[in-house]
Amino acid sequence: MADPIVLCLSRSGEATAHRVASALGASVHGRTGRVGKADAFFANALDHTRNLFAAGVPVVGVCAAGILIRAVAPLLNDKRTEPPVVAVADDGSSVVPLLGGHRGANRLAREIAVVLGGSAAVTTAGDVALGLSLDEPPAGWRLTNPDDAKPAMAALLSGASATVVYDRAEWLAPLAERENTRIVQGGLDALRRIDAGGLERETEITGQGWHAMVEIEGGPRLLYRAQQCTLGVGCARGCPPEELIALASKAMDRAMISPADVAAVVSLDLKADEVAMNALAAHLDVPFRVFDATTLEREAYRLANPSEVVFAEVGCHGVAEGAALAAAGSKAELVVEKQKTANATVAIARAAEPIINLPGRKRGRVSLVGIGPGQAAWRTPEASRMIADAEELIGYGLYIDLLGPLAAGKPRHDYPLGGEEARCRFALEQAGKGRDVALICSGDAGIYAMGALVFELLDKGGLSDAASRVEVVSAPGVSALQAAAARAGAPLGHDFCAISLSDLLTPRDDILRRIGAAAEGDFVIAFYNPVSKTRRTLLAEAREILLGHRPADTPVLLASSLGRPEEKLVYRDLSALQVDEVDMLTVVLIGSSQSRLVGDRMYTPRGYAKKMASGE
Repeated sequence: MADPIVLCLSRSGEATAHRVASALGASVHGRTGRVGKADAFFANALDHTRNLFAAGVPVVGVCAAGILIRAVAPLLNDKRTEPPVVAVADDGSSVVPLLGGHRGANRLAREIAVVLGGSAAVTTAGDVALGLSLDEPPAGWRLTNPDDAKPAMAALLSGASATVVYDRAEWLAPLAERENTRIVQGGLDALRRIDAGGLERETEITGQGWHAMVEIEGGPRLLYRAQQCTLGVGCARGCPPEELIALASKAMDRAMISPADVAAVVSLDLKADEVAMNALAAHLDVPFRVFDATTLEREAYRLANPSEVVFAEVGCHGVAEGAALAAAGSKAELVVEKQKTANATVAIARAAEPIINLPGRKRGRVSLVGIGPGQAAWRTPEASRMIADAEELIGYGLYIDLLGPLAAGKPRHDYPLGGEEARCRFALEQAGKGRDVALICSGDAGIYAMGALVFELLDKGGLSDAASRVEVVSAPGVSALQAAAARAGAPLGHDFCAISLSDLLTPRDDILRRIGAAAEGDFVIAFYNPVSKTRRTLLAEAREILLGHRPADTPVLLASSLGRPEEKLVYRDLSALQVDEVDMLTVVLIGSSQSRLVGDRMYTPRGYAKKMASGE
């Protein structure tokens, strides 16, 4: 989850906002004209809160709770995925978790209340009556049957008796203060004595490690397991994911290790992009971490099956065993020695305590983010979420500026126009260090933007090994041709195409040939990069080619600075199109021979009238 943002709406709450931000290590966003000092400013509190919430950013508002409620109400959908929202009084006297109590809001509220000396008004029934939330165990623990948490808490709140068994799970101790609750401290033997056999059948309490159980009389049984195990893996390039998953499952079953015991899947950094390993981590819903060969070789003295063959190939005497031990720590034990199939190996280590801070490096990710024409309303929630999750922002400076407060507080690397390859290469190399970076593009990142160049660099090579193995994901954006079409009406109602008139990357003859083909095919055409200071003739040539195939009064839309305050829309007949009316911020949308202008709206019929007339 992204770091929280502290919102401040007035000077009366400014000191409180900065105290909260300092305690949380968060940024302060302030209302323009009403707050003197902030890391970023916004003009409209409702819009800004809504944008942050849609991006998955936890919001701490130093303001009236009603403002936050009105802002996020239209977006409420799934409490399991929505970020926390907390309201703080201007004077810090009260802190109210409004949304996401069990996703961090209650914890945030309590932390803030301690700092401010105020009161955390936690209203979640389980937290108030039981002193803890049974569906939100602390870091390093996992509830194996989360769907049973809600009925279990409801039964406890209704007065049902319960038995709590735990070994070193002191976070369950508050339940001891509840009537009708029996506390039994002990490990597996205590669990089995309580259940007399049925427990193993239903919830598979097996193996070693730390366990805890809350059993409701006549109701569900909640089982918690400490994440103390690391699953070290190795495999041949292109190993089928199902082969590695089956081998890991078999190894865990033999050692009586539950998937809930596993804290991470780990391997050698040369395998960071291995599909099977990433699929195994996703299957277990745990992180994937990698180590370099030097780090794994430090574990050679602890390996059960050191291999000179492996050392000669990758520089360490064991991948699966070495990675499992490196991730589990110096006090770990190897509980499953290397197991193998034709293409894969696995080994399992158990740490002395639950694993909270994982060592190793993430794979790293480049998010190709298309922010649309620029205004926040035209930026998709997925794009906003990728920006919020990113640790660094990379791109043309103007595009990052258009993100406004969403970019505040994040390291940013601005590149000029013309620095496209440099910024893409830098993004990949930063991701190769295990960072999650967002490469910011206007429109859609895959349409005349950086998406294709990123994949071209990966295809050509010349990157560091780590950079060549990063994950690349893309969020679709609203392209300029879509924005122009929406402003016009429905000019893309039938077949259309897009052509860039820049001859910096495409030979001039190829551009003219494509214009001719589109003209002959009677496509609606969106011209990107229509002119520049030095390139003034191609648009005029395109007009003449098109006039040879469609009427002189074919409607043309000149759409400039779409979605921004300086937006400008101008209609012209094709014969009247003048180059001097167009600049690099203009999309030129030229209708087909069937396109029509009705008042100030442009559309291209699809042919539905003909279809209906034929009786289809």
